[in-house]
Amino acid sequence: MSGMNNNNNGTANTDLNSQAAVKPQESISLFRDAMYRLATNKAAMISLGVLVLVVLFAIIGPTSLFTKYNYYSNDLLNSNAAPSADHWFGTDDLGRDVWVRTWVGARVSLTVGLAAALIDLVIGVIYGAIMGFYGGRVDGIMNKFSEILYSLPYMLVVILLLVVLEPSLTTIIIALTITGWISMSWIVRGEIMQLKNRDFILAARSMGASTGRQLFRHLLPNAVGPIIVTLTLSIPNAIFAEAFLSFLGLGVSAPRSSLGSMINDALTGWTLYPWRMWFPAGLMVITMLAFNLLGDGLRDALDPKLRK
Repeated sequence: MSGMNNNNNGTANTDLNSQAAVKPQESISLFRDAMYRLATNKAAMISLGVLVLVVLFAIIGPTSLFTKYNYYSNDLLNSNAAPSADHWFGTDDLGRDVWVRTWVGARVSLTVGLAAALIDLVIGVIYGAIMGFYGGRVDGIMNKFSEILYSLPYMLVVILLLVVLEPSLTTIIIALTITGWISMSWIVRGEIMQLKNRDFILAARSMGASTGRQLFRHLLPNAVGPIIVTLTLSIPNAIFAEAFLSFLGLGVSAPRSSLGSMINDALTGWTLYPWRMWFPAGLMVITMLAFNLLGDGLRDALDPKLRK
């Protein structure tokens, strides 16, 4: 009997120990899971680090912390000088320091890209949310209007606006956002149309939630993933558009520099003085590539289908 009791006690202890060893898995929020998966994406994290460095040097690179030159002073006796300890990126045809002008140009490009993307975000989210939420005739009229705008040649509209108005940083941002918000609005429209008939929205509506509360409290937070990804990918598009406009001479006015205008100025002597093109073109390529890789990483991290 005592042996049977010992066996029973041993079995009971084993069961208790096995139950104690099995612990319920800790629930992880969607945001934390997305940040974890983003952190494990090496390409996205390297791109994020590169973008942080680019932004940092665009802010402090042209200052006295790194150089004694400014972007507008010239030295004709030292024109087209090769990179050296005095001029890290060399000088241009007017003897201006390429290091300073490159980072000033990066500052202009980043300002245009971020500002244009944020304006597209605000207009696109509001316009797309209204289309997707109300649907029907409202959606038909608003969607037709956006299709008409989208059918217009984007770059032609921008160029015509810059020709009519005085070229400036503000004019470039306005020109880039004339039709740049349409893609964002269509993405938001599609997400809202998928979400508005879900059970949690029907429950909020039955409890008397207002239209604004349904949109900003329930619908848009659940569509934040595609919105963030679209925002991240729209920044390099705006940067490239600004560089293209500056390359055509429709960008910021001299003596201010832009990456596109620097590349245009370097074309005349790029075979003899290639460093004048290497640095601004290389910085623009690296910046755009980093934004695209970060956007791809965010898309994978925020995709609920990939969540385990």
